[in-house]
Amino acid sequence: MVRSERPRSPRKLQRKWLALSLAIIVHAAFIAFLIVSVRWQNRPPAPIVAELYAPPVKAQAPPPRKETPPKPPAPIPDPPPPPKAEPKPPPKGETKPPPRAELKPDRPDPRQADIALKAKQEDERRKKEQVERERSEIEKKDRERKDAEDRKKQDVVRTAEIRERQAREIEALRAQAERETQSRAEVAEREAQLRAQSEREAQQRARSAAEASARSKAEADWIRRIQAKIRGNVIVPELSGNPEAIFDIVQLPSGEIIDVQLRKSSDVRGYDDAVQRAILKSSPLPRPDRAELFQRTLTLKFRPRD
Repeated sequence: MVRSERPRSPRKLQRKWLALSLAIIVHAAFIAFLIVSVRWQNRPPAPIVAELYAPPVKAQAPPPRKETPPKPPAPIPDPPPPPKAEPKPPPKGETKPPPRAELKPDRPDPRQADIALKAKQEDERRKKEQVERERSEIEKKDRERKDAEDRKKQDVVRTAEIRERQAREIEALRAQAERETQSRAEVAEREAQLRAQSEREAQQRARSAAEASARSKAEADWIRRIQAKIRGNVIVPELSGNPEAIFDIVQLPSGEIIDVQLRKSSDVRGYDDAVQRAILKSSPLPRPDRAELFQRTLTLKFRPRD
């Protein structure tokens, strides 16, 4: 994990400078002590025995969770004591001076103070790193928890959107099915109407055809009766062949003839006149069985051999 560099507080900087100043003062005092304690004389200096006491080792902080703390630096070994100088025997006639008492320094060794300072700084650094690691772990867990909550919210929103989309699709399918059902019903109804209309038209055509047939039959029967009556009154002259004469007859509803016109001559004047006389003699003409069959103007054809 990469630690983010943060600006140090003024209090930490002040402590750093204070420690540096104390180290400089201790070294200067040690150098002055060395200069003052040197004696310039011919006789050998008496040996100095100094007892050095190491500062008590502080108890290490408990190891952090799931991490192995860095090993503390190995302590600097104390320098070996200087060899003791053996005193030379005094010359003859001189008395041996009494041995000087061993001097013990009253001031602490600056190297031990430096080691203690470094150990303290190292301990503070480890504590600071431990605090930073714990803070990073807490921040990481917070981020993970927040990410999990965000993912959960996104899943909930996504699930709601999917359900809403499915509901819309189901509603659209239901509406489409209803429209198709209604459309099929309308088509079936139109087909039924068309079939019924076709049947009615067929029945109407059948009735019309039957009526037309009956009308034609009745009209033809009426025309035959009229022609039969007129032929009964025709005096046919002697002629050859079977010529045809066509007459237009205008009559009243009662059958009385009011006008006769020759439309096509038979090319036999005697036969044309005989037919015309017979038409006038046949007035009133037979009336139709149904009043709607009456025709004011009739076109009749006559042949002598029919």
